[in-house]
Amino acid sequence: MVVIGGGTGLPVILRGLRDQDIEITAVVTVADDGGSSGILRNYVNVVPPGDIRNALVALTNLPKLERDIFQYRFDSSDQFLAGHAIGNLIITALAEMKGDIYQAVQELAEMMDIRGHIYPVTNEPLTLNAEFTDGTTLSGESEITAAHKQIQRVWVTPTNNADQHEPAAMHAVIEAIHDADQIVLGPGSLFTSILPNLVIKNVGQAVRESKAEVVYICNIMTQKGETDHFTDADHVRVINAHLGEHFIDTVLVNIQPVPEDYINFQAWNEISEPVQHDFTGLRAQGCRVISANFLRLRDNGAFHDRDKVVAELMNRLHDVH
Repeated sequence: MVVIGGGTGLPVILRGLRDQDIEITAVVTVADDGGSSGILRNYVNVVPPGDIRNALVALTNLPKLERDIFQYRFDSSDQFLAGHAIGNLIITALAEMKGDIYQAVQELAEMMDIRGHIYPVTNEPLTLNAEFTDGTTLSGESEITAAHKQIQRVWVTPTNNADQHEPAAMHAVIEAIHDADQIVLGPGSLFTSILPNLVIKNVGQAVRESKAEVVYICNIMTQKGETDHFTDADHVRVINAHLGEHFIDTVLVNIQPVPEDYINFQAWNEISEPVQHDFTGLRAQGCRVISANFLRLRDNGAFHDRDKVVAELMNRLHDVH
């Protein structure tokens, strides 16, 4: 199984898959430019490590203390180290030592007793670019989201290279996609976690050509500045449009209502409203729709129930093969 994404959604699914009897490959976006990742990227000229760190922790067999140390984030009073996670610093140091983020992640995966494989989608940091429906463009994931404008399309360019060559995924990424029995997209930010991987030419081509079942885990809530007022069919429509064909086979949709008075929109300020359903629109794009209660309410927020999602993915894997 190949899981493609980034942000907070990817590690949720990876943690659930870690103990399943499958070979897991996580393909992780390298277009993040916010928080600790963004600062390290700007100062050290390295692939942003945050999403990679979370994937490593999700798949490690290390005891809880070691996991907690790796995830520990210095608080704001620490000035120089403020906001940095120890794992981000370790990944950055190894990447500098090896001169290669891919090799650094493979060595760290061995040190951390990882179950499966974790591949940065490219061996160089990428910048996310967006064109909005009003014709304007912006560069940088944080800037794009903060603009709160309707996005028409996104693409990626190399961050550090003046010749603006075509970004390409590592051979290991393409090989994993070609060998997969199931390819999972999401859950996660549509324009800033999922599409930055798929718009890389050889990744999109490999996913389109794959004989694997492509499963999209649709978000439960819409995201401010990205998917305001989107239905589940709108999410799929955008992904398909970026790759030029209807390639998503199956969509997992949560149909358990989110209680109106439960969500703390100040604490979870990236979300706006539950994703509305358009099953006719999904089927018109050739999708098999699996609708169920995938909802987990916690901390006044709405999330996917990891165990229920993973159980459905495993059911699909066994049904198809």
